[in-house]
Formats: sequence, structure tokens, C-alpha cells
Amino acid sequence: MHTTTVRVRYSETDAMGIVHHSNYLRWFEVGRVELMRDGGFPYTEFEAQGITSPVIESALRWRSPARFDELLTIETQIAEVSPTRIRFEYRILRDGVLLCEGHTGHAFTGASGRPVALTKTAPAIWERIRAGVTTA
Repeated sequence: MHTTTVRVRYSETDAMGIVHHSNYLRWFEVGRVELMRDGGFPYTEFEAQGITSPVIESALRWRSPARFDELLTIETQIAEVSPTRIRFEYRILRDGVLLCEGHTGHAFTGASGRPVALTKTAPAIWERIRAGVTTA
């Protein structure tokens, strides 16, 4: 499980002072990018090899609201990985209280936008991802 923190900015809240729901997907991305960087397979390396990983599915469940200036913890883990796809799971907490949980699924694609298999196009990245996977 990888953790990172974010502080809620004023611009992320609505007129009621509650974080707008769209920001949770942004924070999922923060958690995902940091997990990948710290895991030794950063997005920049994917892109340097002509590989992208677009989101192909997402799901979120809100439990409690976040508000301006709160410090939030993002927990991220790789739940599933195959040569052509990866699925991340997330939990966003404030002082140990679960605010939101969810997942995103991503495909690995090449410059044409078509799926690629990491085992063939980027075997070194594939091995680092496989070595770092901890299933929920």
C-alpha cells in the first residue's frame, strides 16, 4: 500500500464548503502517479517508450465529505495487472476516517492508441510492475 498526502485547496470546494466530487478522481491520479514513481516505473518512462495508459473505467464511493484545508491521506495499490491492463484501488482518509474509496482501470496503449502488451513492448517495465504488485 502506497500513501501520499494532499491538502484541500479552497478552489476544490463548492459553495457549501465541501470538496466537489470531481476532485477525488484527481487525487486518485496523484496517488497513482506517486505509487508508480516510487515503485520504479514512472509515467515518464512509459511515455518515453511510446506507451500510454488511459483510464478505461472508474468507480468511486463517498463515505464522508472533505472540507477546505484538511490534510488527506491517499492510499493506493495495484489490485490487478496483466500485460495489457492495470487496475488501481484507492482510499482517501482524513485522520484515519474513510472519506472515499474506489478504483480505476487502465489499458496500455501504443502511439496508435491500440492496446499493447508490456511483456513485448516494455519487458523491463513489466518486470518492475509485476515485482511491485501487492494484491488487496
